[in-house]
Amino acid sequence: MDRNDSGRNDGHDTTTPGRGPAEVHRAYPMGQLAKAFTTAVTHHDRQVRARAEDRVDRWRRVLAGMADGTLAVGSRTPVAGLPAWATPQVVRGGFVTGTPAAGGPLLPYEAHAAHRAGLPAERRALFAHALTTTGLAELTDLLASGAYAVELPEEAALLTVAWLADHGETATALELLDVLEPFAERLRFLPRRFPAPPPGSDSGIVFRWTVGEVRRRLGQRRPRTDVEAMNEALAVWNPFADELLDHWLKTVRHGRVLARSPEPAWREQAAALLERYRTLAAEHTSCGKHRRPKENAFILRTALEELVRGRDLDARRRGMVQHTVDAMVRRRGAPGTPEHAALRARQAADAARPTHHAMAQLVTARLADLPPDTGTPQARAFTVPVAPAEHEATGLPIGADVPEPIARLVLRALAADVPTLIGAGVVPSAEVLAALVPQLVATASAAAYPDPQLRRLMAATYGAFRNRRSLLLVDLQHQVRFEELPWVRAVEQHRQTTDPVRTTAARTLAGLGELALQGWPGTVLPNPLVSELATLARTAGLMLPWTEELAADIFMGTFTPKFPGAARAAAELLDGTLYAAYYGIDYATVAGIDEPTSRGSGRHGAPQFAALCHERAGVDGTTWLSVAQGGAVIEQAQILTTHNLALLAGPVGVTPPSGWAAPARGAFATTCRLAARIHGNPRPLTTIKDMAYAWRQALFYLSMLTPDEQSAALAQFDDDAARYPDHARARLAPVLAGVRLVHEGGALNSNGTPTHGGARRLVGWSHAGRHWLQA
Repeated sequence: MDRNDSGRNDGHDTTTPGRGPAEVHRAYPMGQLAKAFTTAVTHHDRQVRARAEDRVDRWRRVLAGMADGTLAVGSRTPVAGLPAWATPQVVRGGFVTGTPAAGGPLLPYEAHAAHRAGLPAERRALFAHALTTTGLAELTDLLASGAYAVELPEEAALLTVAWLADHGETATALELLDVLEPFAERLRFLPRRFPAPPPGSDSGIVFRWTVGEVRRRLGQRRPRTDVEAMNEALAVWNPFADELLDHWLKTVRHGRVLARSPEPAWREQAAALLERYRTLAAEHTSCGKHRRPKENAFILRTALEELVRGRDLDARRRGMVQHTVDAMVRRRGAPGTPEHAALRARQAADAARPTHHAMAQLVTARLADLPPDTGTPQARAFTVPVAPAEHEATGLPIGADVPEPIARLVLRALAADVPTLIGAGVVPSAEVLAALVPQLVATASAAAYPDPQLRRLMAATYGAFRNRRSLLLVDLQHQVRFEELPWVRAVEQHRQTTDPVRTTAARTLAGLGELALQGWPGTVLPNPLVSELATLARTAGLMLPWTEELAADIFMGTFTPKFPGAARAAAELLDGTLYAAYYGIDYATVAGIDEPTSRGSGRHGAPQFAALCHERAGVDGTTWLSVAQGGAVIEQAQILTTHNLALLAGPVGVTPPSGWAAPARGAFATTCRLAARIHGNPRPLTTIKDMAYAWRQALFYLSMLTPDEQSAALAQFDDDAARYPDHARARLAPVLAGVRLVHEGGALNSNGTPTHGGARRLVGWSHAGRHWLQA
C-alpha cells in the first residue's frame, strides 16, 4: 500500500488488532480536525488562524464525505463521480476532501477568458468555445508560442486536443473529448496564458522557488516591534538620557547633588531639555522605556520637572537622583569620556543598521523587473550591499549588507544545475532534492516526443502531475500513473524512445542517484524521489523494481511483486558480503523466490516474500498486525531489498567519485548523531528507527569495499564514535562490536540477544517490549 507524499509513518494507527479500517480511518481525520480547530481558536497570529480555519473546513468535508458515502478512503477513485485521473484535493495522511483540485469557482484567468470571448462565466461554456474554430485556433497559437503554464495536469487536456486536431488526428481528438466532456462543468481544462513562454530546463537548470514566490515571501516580512523599540532606545533615548545626566552633573558639588538649582541659567536649560523630551516623545513612540518609573531617565527627568516648577527636592527625591547619577557614571562613565563615547558610537552604529523589513523591501524592488514564474541564474546579484543610488532612494546606508536570512530566501530562486544548488545550500535534504527532480525528469521524459510543441506540452504536464499528492491506498493498489492521464495516453503513439533519449535519461538517473547517495548518506530516499528515479529508469530502458517506503500504520501484511524482484537484485550484488552476514540473510533462498510478476498479479501480493519477512521479524503472519509488528516486517523487507541502494549500485551503475568509504563514513556519522539524541529523549522510537536506517546504509557501503578497506573504515568508525558523549558511545559499542564480529568471520545471535562479547544486530523496530537502545 501507499501513502501521501514521503510515505513515512505520520502517527495514526490504522492497523491495530481488533479495529476495522473504516473505524480507524475516521479516527485520524477527527484528530486532525480537533488540532486544526484548536489552532484556529487559540493561535495569536491572524494568518496562522486563517490557515487553520481552512484546514478545519477541509477536514469537515473529509468527515462528511466519509459519513455519507461519497468518499471511499483507501480507493484509487475515492470521490464518487470522479475518475481516477482527476486530481483530488488531498490533505494530510492521503485523505481527500471530495473537491477536485481543478474544480471550485472560476479562477481569475478563466473569468477573463470568458469575458473576452463574450461567454457566461461557466466552465462548460469555456469548454465548448475551445472546440469552435476560433477556440481551436487560439489554442493552436498558444501551443506554437509556448506562452502558457500548466499548474494541474487537467489544464493540458484541451491543448492536447488542439495539437491532435492540428495534426490531422481528428478521431483520436474526438475520443479524448468523449472522456473529458462529462466533466466539462466541474474541471478546469484550460491553461493559464502568459505574455511570453516560461524558460524551459533543457540544459538541466532547475530552481527551488520562482522569483514571484520569493517576492511574496519577502512581502510577508513585517517590521518587528521589538527591534524598532531597541533601535529607538539606542538612537534616541540613550542619547537623551546622557543629556539629562550631563545636565545633572552640573549641580554636583563635592560629589553630592544639590537640593535646588544653582542658578537661573541651569533652570532654563532644564526647561529646554523638558521641551525637547516632549517633542521626542511625540515623534518616537516605539520604545516606552523612558516612561517607566524605575528607569534612570524617568527619575532624572521627573526631578527636573519638580525643579523647573520651582519646587525644591526633598531628601528622598534628592537621594534617588544621587543614586541614579552615581550608578550611571559608575556603569558607563560620564558623558564625553572616551569609554562613554566609544559605547555610544557602537550603539549608534547598531541602531543605524537597516532592519530586515527595510532590506526585504529593497530586495523586493530589485526583483521587480524579473519574470515572476521562473528562477534566475543571477540570484546572488540581488543580495549585494546597498548601492549609492539605492541610498538616495531609500535612505539605507551605502554598503549595508543584505541580512543572511533574506539572502537565503533569494537564493532559493537561484536557477542552476543541481550540484551547484547543493553547494549553495539551496538543497539541504533529499526531500528538497525530490521536489526539484521533476523539473529534470520532465525534460528527460518529454524528450521522447520529436514534435517540439508536444514535447513542451508533455514536459509541462509531467511537472504538474508530479505536484499531485498521493492518496492513502490499501489492498496493494498503486497511485495513478502519468501514462493513465487520458490526454497523455492519446499521444502515446508519438513517443519515440530513441538511443539518445535513453542515454540522456540513463545519465540523468546515474547523476541523481550519485547525488542522493553522497549528499545525504544515512537518510531514507523519499518516495517522491524514488518515483522520479523509476521514471528515468523506464525512459532509459531499465525495467527495475524500485520500492517505496511503506507506512507501518496502514500496512496489511503483504507486498507487491516488485519487492521480491528488488530482493533478487540485491542478492546478485550482496550474496556473501558483510551486509548479508550481519543481517543473517540467505540470499540463495531469496533468489529462489518465484512469485508472479505480471501486472495483473499485483493485488495478490507476494506471499512467499511476505512470509519470509514475517519469519525474519518474528511476527505471526496469520493475525492482524500492530503498528510495531507491521514496522518490523517492513524493516525486514527494507533489509532484504536494501531500499533501492542495490539498484543504484548495481544496474544503474552509481559509483561515488571518492569511493564507497566516504558515504560509509557519512552514514555512520548520521548513525552517531542519532545515537546521541536518544539520551533523555522522552519519545526515542523514531530516532532509533532512523538510526537503524542510517546504520543499514553504512553497512551497505562497507560491503562495497574490499576486506582491507573495510578494516580501515571500521577503524575510522571507532575514531568517529570516540568524539561523541559517553551515553552515545555506550549505545554504539554493541553495534560496532557486532560488525567487527561479523567482519572477523563470526555470527550474531539470530534472536537479537547479545553475544558473549556484547555484540548485537541493530534493527529499528521492536514489537516484544522496549528496544534495547532505550536502556
